[in-house]
Amino acid sequence: MAFETKTKDLTKAPPRSPRERLGGFVVLGRTIDKCRAEMAGTLGEYKYDCPLDQNLFEFKGIDGVQLKQAVANTSSDEEVVTWLKQNGTPKSDAEIQEWSDQMEKVSLYDDPEKREWFSEECRKLGLDPASTTLFEWLEADDRASFQSS
Repeated sequence: MAFETKTKDLTKAPPRSPRERLGGFVVLGRTIDKCRAEMAGTLGEYKYDCPLDQNLFEFKGIDGVQLKQAVANTSSDEEVVTWLKQNGTPKSDAEIQEWSDQMEKVSLYDDPEKREWFSEECRKLGLDPASTTLFEWLEADDRASFQSS
């Protein structure tokens, strides 16, 4: 049974961790939180349809507009997961798990175009850029952003 999902005010609290899996997908819960907040006008400093969200969209063969329509027309995370699994490029549970596992290992330090920026951002948070994943940095940045407010 689906339940009504409350929109998170991202001016007061961060979206879900990118590690949290919905329907096996990393990033999806965070993307849904940002999408709902954008529609409610409570997105704050976050961005919906950012490069991280676009990794999910590309994997599933959809775009941010399509997911936003799905979120607007559903009342629960479970309904969004059902929509996502039924739309875009078909993916098996094994493919979803493999993609999600790989996403958890991504580091922007490995991207020559983003290494300098990522290194600077990691250092601001006391993290070692060479051993920090994108998800670890996002979680630390979320904590730091809301500890100071």
